[in-house]
Amino acid sequence: MLRKKPLKQRLNAPLQKFESRYFGNKGEQIACNYLSLNAYKIISRNFRSRFGEIDIIAVKRGILIFCEVKTRWSNKFGSPEEAVTFQKLGRIRKAAEYFSLLHPELPKRVAIEVVAIDIQRDTPTSIRIIRVDNI
Repeated sequence: MLRKKPLKQRLNAPLQKFESRYFGNKGEQIACNYLSLNAYKIISRNFRSRFGEIDIIAVKRGILIFCEVKTRWSNKFGSPEEAVTFQKLGRIRKAAEYFSLLHPELPKRVAIEVVAIDIQRDTPTSIRIIRVDNI
């Protein structure tokens, strides 16, 4: 017999999803500002395809960079960069290849980076850019 989740848990699910999306958007905005200050030219945000999603696409020094943004408000579930799995990188890689095919005018050299953001009291305490892969 299948059990339903408790009513309180079912009612809070949409709210939790909303909060998660809100915090994700906030993290992406912080990442865009940080990247722009560090000579990245933002090309696109939240690119979606059947292969996956890419949070930020930018160009720096002739390299097309696909960024995955991870934001943490506590280390309870590990550091932000630890949340990027091998499977997630595979989806980003496929979506990046597809994006490159759609935009042949952009640089051919490409890379994947993780922007890891730690936040306390709505203020970023640490922002790290980690080069994960040169495709």
